[in-house]
Amino acid sequence: MTIAKTLSELARLVEGEVLGDGRVEIRGVASIEQAGPGEITFVAHPRYHSLLSTCKASAVIVETSALLSPVAGGPSYLRVARPYVAFAKILQEFRAPQGHDGKISPQATVHPSAQLAPNVTVFSQVYIGKEVQVGEGCVLYPGVFLGDFVVLGKDCVLHPKVTVSDRCQVGDRVTLHAGVVVGSDGFGYVEEDGQRIKIPQVGIVEIEDDVEIGANSAIDRATLGRTVIGRGTKIDNLVHIAHNVTIGEQSLIIAQAGIAGSTKIGKGVILAGQVGVVNHVEIGDGAIIGPQSGVAQSVPAHAVLSSGLPASPHKQWLRVVMTLPRLPELLNKVKALERKVSRRAQTNKKRGARSHA
Repeated sequence: MTIAKTLSELARLVEGEVLGDGRVEIRGVASIEQAGPGEITFVAHPRYHSLLSTCKASAVIVETSALLSPVAGGPSYLRVARPYVAFAKILQEFRAPQGHDGKISPQATVHPSAQLAPNVTVFSQVYIGKEVQVGEGCVLYPGVFLGDFVVLGKDCVLHPKVTVSDRCQVGDRVTLHAGVVVGSDGFGYVEEDGQRIKIPQVGIVEIEDDVEIGANSAIDRATLGRTVIGRGTKIDNLVHIAHNVTIGEQSLIIAQAGIAGSTKIGKGVILAGQVGVVNHVEIGDGAIIGPQSGVAQSVPAHAVLSSGLPASPHKQWLRVVMTLPRLPELLNKVKALERKVSRRAQTNKKRGARSHA
């Protein structure tokens, strides 16, 4: 089914102002280089205004400060405070429907004690354990596994082969992409006589509302208590979050990051790609950790830490690596030179004083 909106309707959606024909019909969204008649595109920065001369779109989203006027045969403009945000909202409007039918496949396994709200779509090869609760409007794609006593909120989407293990809780409007595992055992062992003894992991994972977790990420259940993913947090692909970690609201955890056990992440924190965080530390609200950084101690709120391992020319890197073992020796030499310079300065000062006497 083709979706069509007038430019004026889209303006109301994003609280924007139309310059040109508000009645023009928009049926899709495209990049500025590829957009054609019936489509809308966006320009997020004035440096791209030069592309408008060859743009064939019916409408263009621009920033409020843009000094542009529609010309005959050219696109109309939709002026907004934040073009990229408006683009995202309009793109959601034109996203193709997913074809969910609110039916339960006969090839799914649903325990008789499970409670499924109306309009839940369950594809084939889904397993739903005993006393599971699934909220209205949820979609469970093939291969999803919901363990016993799992609670799933409203309008959640679980993509193929997602696992939510026993007793874990998922809020409303949560998206779990393919291969996500929620509630795998935390990595806990204690040593006795050279043997590793497993510590049973008997806690749960609690995922709050409006969270999205990328493909093949793993969220470990708590040893005791809860591992918590805060409301609105977005987690990229291939991320590992260990037992008893707490992540605050509206945080961003980027690909291949790893967070060790019992760490507390504040609100609005950004961990860039391949960041590693040790256990039992705290990262304050609004902190930003650059890619490939190793976080070995607590980080204050709103701190910005640079990348841990920036790329460098190979020969330069070799020289740095070869120098590292000599750093203690070089430090001792520098300290010795500092002491020698200090003694000489004191001697010269005394000589100068005597000469003036």
